[in-house]
Amino acid sequence: MQPSKTRWAQAAERITNMTKVAFLGLGVMGYPMAGHLQAAGHQVTVYNRTTSKAEAWVAEHGGAMGKTPEEAAKGAEIVLACVGNDDDLRNVCTGEGGAFHGMSEGAIFVDHTTVSAKVTYELYDVAKAQGVAFVDAPISGGQAGAENGVLSIMCGGDQAAYDTAEPVMQVYSKICRRIGESGAGQLTKMSNQIAIAGVVQGLSEALHFAEKAGLDGRAVVEVISQGAAGSWQMVNRHETMLDDHFDYGFAVDWMRKDLGICLDEANDNGASLPLTALVDQFYKDVQKLGGGRWDTSSLFKRLRALD
Repeated sequence: MQPSKTRWAQAAERITNMTKVAFLGLGVMGYPMAGHLQAAGHQVTVYNRTTSKAEAWVAEHGGAMGKTPEEAAKGAEIVLACVGNDDDLRNVCTGEGGAFHGMSEGAIFVDHTTVSAKVTYELYDVAKAQGVAFVDAPISGGQAGAENGVLSIMCGGDQAAYDTAEPVMQVYSKICRRIGESGAGQLTKMSNQIAIAGVVQGLSEALHFAEKAGLDGRAVVEVISQGAAGSWQMVNRHETMLDDHFDYGFAVDWMRKDLGICLDEANDNGASLPLTALVDQFYKDVQKLGGGRWDTSSLFKRLRALD
């Protein structure tokens, strides 16, 4: 509707310089992302389920802290969230003390959590009914990407709301793009996780094969990374994999959560994901080895454990 577009257009002009924002969820991703916003001059109020984490953030970065998502969201033009899963997101949005209860008409909620498209559609409709915009904006780039402010952000939602929120998200991203209507960001993130699963398994098998063949894995990667086999995973993870270090980034428990979302969506839309389903089971094996908190490159450790 035209009044909403006008309101968001006016907000976009303010956001170009500074705006009042709330950030909900201060995990390994949210903590540095909120820090980038404060450093860029925005007025940031944070909320975290574990209060001590929010207190530590305020002590380090300044800004303010809300005791509930609702309190943090009051007066904010944009509320951003990066929490755990569908249930966490519902709770932080519409539960007791949820952010939606504190948001004013015309405000924008930006969800950086990786969740199902179903909960995205649900919350988009709830937000719209109370005059609030909802943008699904899952992120890729891991903890290092968040700390260095170079995340990839894939977005879904109304164009006007996205245009208003984009300058805020650009603070911690190297690319931020609207893919389509509500849910398009989450569906794109599913494509991202599907691609990563196959790449990490392929790299793990290549390094395992090189070891079994008596080759120097580092020398092998130095050569093959310059050709068609090259990937971000190969360049950034091969050494830690060979050194048996798996505490660099996104945990296996979270990857299995994400792959479960992918497989559920594929079941609904008819997509065939045989490799994704197989790699999901390999990650289940990693969990059985006690590696739920190891990073996703631990598929290589699974292969070594089979020896």
